[in-house]
Amino acid sequence: MADTRYIFVTGGVASSLGKGIISSSIGKLLQARGYNITIQKFDPYINIDPGTLNPYEHGECYVTIDGVETDLDLGHYERFTGIQTTRANNITTGRIYQSVIDKERRGDYLGKTIQVVPHITDEIKRNMLILGRQGNYDFVITEIGGTVGDIEGLPFLEAIRQLKWELGNKAVCIHLTYVPYLAAAGELKTKPTQHSVKELQSLGIQPDIIVLRAERDLSTNLKMKVASFCNVDRDCVVQSVDMPSIYEVPVKMQEQALDIAILRKLNMAIGPTPSLGPWREFLDLRNKATEVLHIGLVGKYDLQDAYKSILESLQHAGTYNGYKVKSHFINSEKLTEENVDEQLKDMAGIVICPGFGQRGIEGKIIAAKYCRENDKPTFGICLGMQMMVIEFARNVLGYADANSREMDETTTHNVIDIMEEQKNITHMGGTMRLGGYQCDVKNGTLTHAAYGKDTIIERHRHRYEYNNDFKAEFEAAGMDSVGINPESDLVEIVEVPANTWYIGTQFHPEYSSTVLKPHPLFMSFIKASIEKNKNN
Repeated sequence: MADTRYIFVTGGVASSLGKGIISSSIGKLLQARGYNITIQKFDPYINIDPGTLNPYEHGECYVTIDGVETDLDLGHYERFTGIQTTRANNITTGRIYQSVIDKERRGDYLGKTIQVVPHITDEIKRNMLILGRQGNYDFVITEIGGTVGDIEGLPFLEAIRQLKWELGNKAVCIHLTYVPYLAAAGELKTKPTQHSVKELQSLGIQPDIIVLRAERDLSTNLKMKVASFCNVDRDCVVQSVDMPSIYEVPVKMQEQALDIAILRKLNMAIGPTPSLGPWREFLDLRNKATEVLHIGLVGKYDLQDAYKSILESLQHAGTYNGYKVKSHFINSEKLTEENVDEQLKDMAGIVICPGFGQRGIEGKIIAAKYCRENDKPTFGICLGMQMMVIEFARNVLGYADANSREMDETTTHNVIDIMEEQKNITHMGGTMRLGGYQCDVKNGTLTHAAYGKDTIIERHRHRYEYNNDFKAEFEAAGMDSVGINPESDLVEIVEVPANTWYIGTQFHPEYSSTVLKPHPLFMSFIKASIEKNKNN
């Protein structure tokens, strides 16, 4: 078993500073040095997981291969490092309390009074250490959601305080703060950082390294001031300035020797600085791309974090195809037969986005019809695929009332229906078809050409499925079922071979795209969009 070291990443001053990107970058840099790493996120909110949260509340819900709904930062962890996260990589306050209460009900505590310290903090510590104890990891990087001072985050910080004491030189704390620029004064201000560190120190934690998030370069004097006032070594103050792409961050962190500072704090050998060859090649391709490809995202959440993995997957595929992808959000609630041409005609390709519920579905159906009839490259994901099926049933098969049981329980043409095992479920959270499932891909199809293999495993997050009762009619009319789950016989992928590129997937391929391994379906979709756009 590896002699595991632990890196704790906390945040101060403001949320959304990019703790997930910094954690992912640290993971990438240590990985490049040959270390086996994993990254976990501890979220202080009381929900068991983000599965029941509105995307406006918490952005995208990311699904792990083992079928757990998690924070979107786990997507960054996987995209940057290529690791596969699991249930153990995302823990919430809700999960912690649920576990402690279950133990109390079983009598595990032998009549003790259950308290935040030690019972809640012990459970947090157990979860912080579990990956290091069970996996062969050199480093476990633990990101704490929220900011220092949040009342719900206090038990997590107390757990870190205890672990830093217990682990000694096998643990470091990295604190990410914000250095605002006051335009009226023409100055960058370090006082918020000083207050944030003071707050952390008041909880018994002295940060070893401070990462300063800022919109502009910080002077050496300013960094020395932070080091002096926050009791941190001068070479342990690192800046994280706005970059054109999040994928530039690991390179910038390496240039400032963040990985060396971590290794030195842990009394580990430094060794030569890795070249980050493939990563730099990706950045080079991205920077060299000059032509822009316009892709429309038809969805109902006007928030980039709601479709984070899709946006990043499009970027990966665009880069490797030599293009910069510019994504345009198209609100499906406002899409009509009258304005669809105006909204979609200038897009090289269209993604019909996933989601849940009635709101905005008719706009997605209108978009699917427009794209199918105008032979525009179209990628339907999960609910997007279902809307492609419904549109085809209405306008090709002639079933005017065709719908999903999710939207209309009375429809006589329920081309999308609820799975049998989902019918009696009463709890919403964590009860969908979730995680990796096998799919057999039909030879001679665009999908098979993209994957280059007969069997794939992709991640799911849905309750409703393609209704096989209508399968023969769809295939006779020109919508093929080209991907089938061998165990359940459920249709996973549909394709209209008469079109240039018109594919819908019941699963979420965007969860599997990484910087160094772009997803084959996104690669194929972008390539088709480029070719079609050139010929128009």
